[in-house]
Amino acid sequence: MAMNECVKKEDLAGAASFAKDAAPYMHARLAAVAHTGPKGGPVQIADITRLKGMTEQELEVLERALVQIGIAEGDQDGAGEPED
Repeated sequence: MAMNECVKKEDLAGAASFAKDAAPYMHARLAAVAHTGPKGGPVQIADITRLKGMTEQELEVLERALVQIGIAEGDQDGAGEPED
């Protein structure tokens, strides 16, 4: 490679020029990504470790409430899949 030849000749400015020209082809740029929460609002953060002690019934009530206020996705009428 031309860049390596420049390095061997201790032409670091020439090597840097080749590296600069080759960089877009060798290294992908990071894309800017806007992170948003539900419906474009702020990202919601929750400490899920606090849910460990909840009963199945309490978790179902919580899920329905979160769906109702738009924080979670799901059936808003509360009619989910039948239990086994």
